Amino acid sequence: MAFRDQFADILRADQPLAPFTHLRIGGPAEYVVTPQTPAQLADVLKACRREKIPFRVMGDGTNLLIRDEGVRGVVVRLTAPEFASVKVDGKSVTVGGGAKLSHLIDTACRANLAGFETLVGIRATVGGAVRCNAGDRSGEIADNLVKLDVLDEAGQVRTRDRSEIRFGRHDSDLDDPVIFSLEFKLETDQPTAIAKRMRRAWINRRAEEPFLYQSAMRMFKNPSGRTAAEVIEEAGLVRSKSGNAEISDRNANYLIAQPGTTATDILSLLKSVRETVFQKTGVSLEQEINVW
Repeated sequence: MAFRDQFADILRADQPLAPFTHLRIGGPAEYVVTPQTPAQLADVLKACRREKIPFRVMGDGTNLLIRDEGVRGVVVRLTAPEFASVKVDGKSVTVGGGAKLSHLIDTACRANLAGFETLVGIRATVGGAVRCNAGDRSGEIADNLVKLDVLDEAGQVRTRDRSEIRFGRHDSDLDDPVIFSLEFKLETDQPTAIAKRMRRAWINRRAEEPFLYQSAMRMFKNPSGRTAAEVIEEAGLVRSKSGNAEISDRNANYLIAQPGTTATDILSLLKSVRETVFQKTGVSLEQEINVW
């Protein structure tokens, strides 16, 4: 049976992806698939492997740029309840990879569990947040991770312990196609203390980012010993533009997508910034934006 017929009840063809991304930019996917159970998800992955169809999982779309021409193959969205639940058992929290990070933080705080406060204000699914080890110097999501369940390339379920995974700054070596369940271990604390840390983290994060009304995205990882914003400023690139995409004057490591911005505008800006920074400072910037 052809892939499109096999999964007709959970598949949409030529589905626009822009509405599912933070920037609301980009073309359609050949297929968007929304499996309802881990078993159905495994069947989709196995079918893609058998028929040599490109397979991707889409999270919150926060650091994702879709090219204007769109995406070939299958894009999976883990929006079904089984992939988005958050369950608390004592100090342990089990969460689906498709759950919103904000939902995880809120649920933990309501249970007087501390450990996620410094992540407040980060837009991501939990699976995506762990894959890129979301956080900052005050704390990262991997700090409290115990284990996670993944689907490997063959569509088989594997449990990976925290000790098996290398986590770095905004980085990990997780390369399994799907993260669908995770377990965290937290500690109890007073509600007032948790709320205070959350307020502090929110204020600090907002002070370092463009305004909420702006459609913005962080461009590059910080190089060793410096911030990407510093070297971009040193290269004289603040407020530089390409088409309708421009560099923020509030934080030079963010691009602002003005109305009418295309993915081509953004890719052109990223290329120009990287080349100019290298020419003027000798620093080779590593892109943080994921491009499909």
